[in-house]
Amino acid sequence: MLSRILGWSRAAKRFVVVVLDVIMGVAAMWLAFTLRLETPHWPQGMQWVVYVLAPALAFPVFAKLGLYRAIFRYTGLTALITTGKAVAIYGALLAVCVLAAQWDGVPRSVGILQPLLFMLLVGASRALGWLVLAGRSRNPAYRLLIYGAGSAGAQTAAGLGSMRQYELKGFVDDDATKIGRSINGVRVYATQALPDMVQHLAITDVLLALPSATRERRREIIESLRDQPVRIRTLPGLSDLASGRVTLTDFQDLEIEDLLGREPVAPNPGLLGRNLAGTVVLVTGAGGSIGSELCRQIVRESPTLLLLVDHSEYALYTIHHELQALAQQGEHTCELVPLLASITQAARMKEICSTYCPVSIYHAAAYKHVPMVEANAGEGVLNNVFGTLQMVQAAMECGARHFVLISTDKAVRPTNIMGASKRVAEMVLQAIAASATPPFAPASSASAAPTRLSMVRFGNVLGSSGSVIPLFHKQIAAGGPITVTHPEVTRYFMTIAEAAQLVLQAGAMAEGGDVFLLDMGEPLQILELARRMVGLSGLTVRDEDHPEGDIEIVFTGLRPGEKLFEELLIGDNPLPTAHPRILRAREEYLPWAELQHQLNALKDAVGQGDRNAIIALLHQLVPGYHPEPQSEP
Repeated sequence: MLSRILGWSRAAKRFVVVVLDVIMGVAAMWLAFTLRLETPHWPQGMQWVVYVLAPALAFPVFAKLGLYRAIFRYTGLTALITTGKAVAIYGALLAVCVLAAQWDGVPRSVGILQPLLFMLLVGASRALGWLVLAGRSRNPAYRLLIYGAGSAGAQTAAGLGSMRQYELKGFVDDDATKIGRSINGVRVYATQALPDMVQHLAITDVLLALPSATRERRREIIESLRDQPVRIRTLPGLSDLASGRVTLTDFQDLEIEDLLGREPVAPNPGLLGRNLAGTVVLVTGAGGSIGSELCRQIVRESPTLLLLVDHSEYALYTIHHELQALAQQGEHTCELVPLLASITQAARMKEICSTYCPVSIYHAAAYKHVPMVEANAGEGVLNNVFGTLQMVQAAMECGARHFVLISTDKAVRPTNIMGASKRVAEMVLQAIAASATPPFAPASSASAAPTRLSMVRFGNVLGSSGSVIPLFHKQIAAGGPITVTHPEVTRYFMTIAEAAQLVLQAGAMAEGGDVFLLDMGEPLQILELARRMVGLSGLTVRDEDHPEGDIEIVFTGLRPGEKLFEELLIGDNPLPTAHPRILRAREEYLPWAELQHQLNALKDAVGQGDRNAIIALLHQLVPGYHPEPQSEP
């Protein structure tokens, strides 16, 4: 029967609701007369006028306030408030009419009694419609606990009211004053009771409704839920909850940065915008993970012009389109110039720099995927070493004031060609910065200030194109297995936003030839990371101890050139800087004249495609470079 009613057209449903309101208006009038006269009543004479007047006044008021556009199954507090307003307006009109007309046989109190009774009937009918329609065939796919019994949790519960796929079983909170109480009939439990609740109530999802909690607190909560077979999700925007637009996709899986448990340090505004405000800025690799985030943060500091350089058409289009959209929303006023170019094309890079004369250059373009560079040694060295050298030359000849190289922790005692090539790129900047006579002078004026060259070295960034995080997400979604190279492998991790922010601040502190290190916190074991990601998805790891688990973890062996652990520092005793998360390293390098000779030999080896010669020359250039046996062809 309900399915047949729901299948009616919208016009038919509205007609039925109008008819019901007319009937309830007449019934409320009869009850008002009966209560006032204290006897069952049958209208006579002028009393018929108010019986007709009641629905005649109610219909236009209800229609004007949208009561006949509402959908009963989604009726909430806002709809009930609107209903109250409509009946109040109707009641005022009816009372005025009754008092002004003073019809014979119509008591004045009817003008007050009838709207009150009408309010009860209309409100009850809407509530009954919601209970019947929203609750019909309720077979929830998700049995939910909300962690957090504050205002955010209460709003979340209200938003869940019309969602049949969720069944809210309770709140969990560590505030002793809330435990044992209820929110809209749903009980608040202590956090200690959570394991028993998960088991006995067959909980499938825990929703964190703690928008103001620190990252450390969120990590502690996640860790406490680690052994529970539940999926942990985070809160959607409160504006969506309040408007009733909550859907299944609004509840987001926790981001892996919640596992870092480290709060980012607030940026220093003086450092952040020092080299950016009112200037021309160039970013190479602008479409990549780090390059695109640098661009997002740079435009907030009000440069006059941002040059986006990338050799990938799609990547360049994507970041340019995104930044244009931000400009249209009033987020920035910076002019954007997308430039398709490869840093290996010296003439093209010199043309760009001489045409636009950038003041600051952030060089993020590089080949960074270890096995890929290991298999394509010549291209990796050409791009990472000589592309960087050509960018430095173009920057110095156009008179750029600042040049910042984005480096990697894989440049420290590298075991792969990618890391060794990035260390050589660092050495290029160090040697040129230390030269008494800069090898590349500005073309316009010999008195121009020299370009300050610096580099910023850090580890993996969460969610980057080369990170294991997106790979693990795909493997979990596919039902496994998750592939981990070695049970003991560890890596440093940092959010892309924090890394880009620190890069901009480090560049502002450069004096020339600086090697900056970002404090990455403690390294994470990749196996542990994989296990946590499985747990965050509400699944369990399948292994010898748990053969009935959901996702298997398979060890594939270290890839060519891969290390068990990464380091950020070659020497010892790094120096502090004005920022607590940025350190300055003191590391050895070759003088420019000697390095230039070695670079010429390396370039010849690249031109000849001689992989063995490339590896041998990298070994000579980078004292800590020890290629793994599998690096050999």
